[in-house]
This record gives sequence, C-alpha cells and structure tokens, in this order.
Amino acid sequence: MIDAVPNSITIVMRALADPTRRAVFERVFESKEISVAELTRGSGVTQGAISQHLKSLKQAGLVAERAEGRNVYYRAAPQGLEPLVTWMDHYGVFWRERFQNLRDLLKEIDP
Repeated sequence: MIDAVPNSITIVMRALADPTRRAVFERVFESKEISVAELTRGSGVTQGAISQHLKSLKQAGLVAERAEGRNVYYRAAPQGLEPLVTWMDHYGVFWRERFQNLRDLLKEIDP
C-alpha cells in the first residue's frame, strides 16, 4: 500500500522533477551564496517564480537561506540529497550484481 504521507525521497524527487527548479538548484549549488535577485537576472523567470522554486527546494532540504537586511541569500544544502543518494545506492548494488551475472554468463557462452 502507498503511504499517504510522502517520505523524504519522494519530497526530494518532486522538488528536482521540475526542470526550472532543477536549474535554480544547480545555480545555487554552483554559487557559494546567491540572492533571489541574482538568480532572477538572466533566467527568463520572474522573481516570484524563483521565490516559489526556492521555497520548494527549502522544504525539500536542498537549500538553506540567510537573511541580511532586505536580502535573502541561498546556499546549497548537499545533505538534502542524502535520501536520493541512498536510494540510488540501493539500486546500484542491484544493477552491479546483474551486470556481473551477465558477464559471467557471456564468458560461459563464449570463452
């Protein structure tokens, strides 16, 4: 049965599923710290939309914010990716085992 309450991997995947939000996260990740104004400049997206994307990224634990006067600065929170990395590691083991089995089978068939 599917749980009605989203778990952390679902929240992270939903946050990164949107291409614009992913681009915002990448810009934040590439910067030590960046303001909403800087993120808006040259993005082709309104400041309001950038703020909404940042809100989703913050709720997913992917960015952290720091207020300084009237400005808010964002920085990446890499630990927020941990649920995604853990999930991928689980399936990475699965696929590594399958590929090794395939290599072994191919060696048997054609030594």
